[in-house]
Amino acid sequence: MKTKIISTVALLFATLFSAIATDTEPKKDSTQAHFSLANFKLEDDAYVAHLDNMIKQAFFPEVSISEKITPTKDNDSLFKVPSFEEEVYKERLAKLNSATPFDLDFTPQVRRYIDVYAVRRREQVSKMLGLAEYYFPMFEEMLDKYDMPLELKYLAIVESALNPAARSRVGATGLWQFMYGTAKMNGLAITSYVDDRNDPLKSTEAACKYLQTLYGIFDDWNLALAAYNSGPGNVNKAIRRSGGKRSYWEIRPYLPRETAGYVPAFIAVNYIMNYSDEHQIYPTEVKQSYFSTDTISVEEQLSFDQITKLLDVSEEELSFLNPAYRYKVIPKRSKKPYKLVLPSNKIGLFAEHEDSIYTLAKKDFEIRKPAIPKEVAMNNKVYHKVRSGEVLGTIAEKYGVSVSSIKRWNGMRGTTIRVGQRLAIYPRKAPASSKTASKKSTTTNSDAKGKHFVHKVRKGETFYSIAKAYPGISAQNIMGWNNMKNARGLKVGMSLKIYQQ
Repeated sequence: MKTKIISTVALLFATLFSAIATDTEPKKDSTQAHFSLANFKLEDDAYVAHLDNMIKQAFFPEVSISEKITPTKDNDSLFKVPSFEEEVYKERLAKLNSATPFDLDFTPQVRRYIDVYAVRRREQVSKMLGLAEYYFPMFEEMLDKYDMPLELKYLAIVESALNPAARSRVGATGLWQFMYGTAKMNGLAITSYVDDRNDPLKSTEAACKYLQTLYGIFDDWNLALAAYNSGPGNVNKAIRRSGGKRSYWEIRPYLPRETAGYVPAFIAVNYIMNYSDEHQIYPTEVKQSYFSTDTISVEEQLSFDQITKLLDVSEEELSFLNPAYRYKVIPKRSKKPYKLVLPSNKIGLFAEHEDSIYTLAKKDFEIRKPAIPKEVAMNNKVYHKVRSGEVLGTIAEKYGVSVSSIKRWNGMRGTTIRVGQRLAIYPRKAPASSKTASKKSTTTNSDAKGKHFVHKVRKGETFYSIAKAYPGISAQNIMGWNNMKNARGLKVGMSLKIYQQ
């Protein structure tokens, strides 16, 4: 099909191409002043668009939010939170228990967690009921693929409250709260642009694989859940300390405190999501059906802002469907292009105008030059050797990570570091390269001591700022190599030897 673009667009491109053909380059400022994605409208094929609408109406009608409002003390001063006798809870859980391989036992701990969700977190449960309309079909499809109990879908509520952007105080991330190491072990990629832990589909598949492995080890779903939370090693220790007991409830006293409440919370979530009506909790913020979305490969770099303007999809919706893109930018990747999730009725429009979209996006990037980092894969950790004058804050900034992350990776309680100490770091960005940072002021040479850079000092530079441009080099190194006792001898135009480490 031919790309249909409104006349103003055609006129603009005609002007540009005419200038190129006659070797007369259009004035840059003039072109940029008139270029705006708002001037471009991509038109869909009328018949195919009609078919899209018919398919949507037939299979994916609009999901309506319940007319019932979840009553709370804030919105209904006369409302009294429903409460039931213990026998009622036991009977309801027994019904759920009969249909699952999990042991959904009623205990005082489970009752306390039911009260947490049914009383204190009513509004949160209401929101999660709405989000479940989108996420649960996705979870169930993946769980079915791996032949696993569908009730595991409730685990994501315990982990993240169905928030794909959730991040814990220790760095666990996404719907399924993967730590960096566990994520990599289960095939999730992490770069400066993209974090697969935030990708609902990829992280769900990784969670299925990990849980399947844990079940294969312990042959018990409740123990597998405990291992998912605290690690299989801690569960094994608890089994030893209990004298070889094999059930979760028997080893529970020997588990870490958080894990001791993990399975009771999971059972309570099973209960509240199945008996929300009885507790007068109703869904809000209902999203579109998971099955009314589709994915398409993106061959060139695109931003959410560009997609929003060209395809008439709100940025809020794009962010909800594609939470893995940290900067709302989809980077170019030649070997295995990244995926974009869109409402099904927008997929055809993207495919029909794909070349035009890439052309417009490229022009838009050239004009705006957005400040986005170079994509760096976090496949392997690096070791940073602490230099004199460095603190955790400057090291964290250099690699695009947080101080708390460096502390966690290195088992540190405080922020004290010493010169020469080696710190394990999983970088989120590439540290500044000496070749790029000092391109205009550096040449390469060699002498009896070995190869070295010759750095010509520029106005405003200090030993510390120069050292920052050369990874692994300290200000004291530079002063020693150049026989200088202090910073007062540094002059503009001076040539400094900087040896390769």
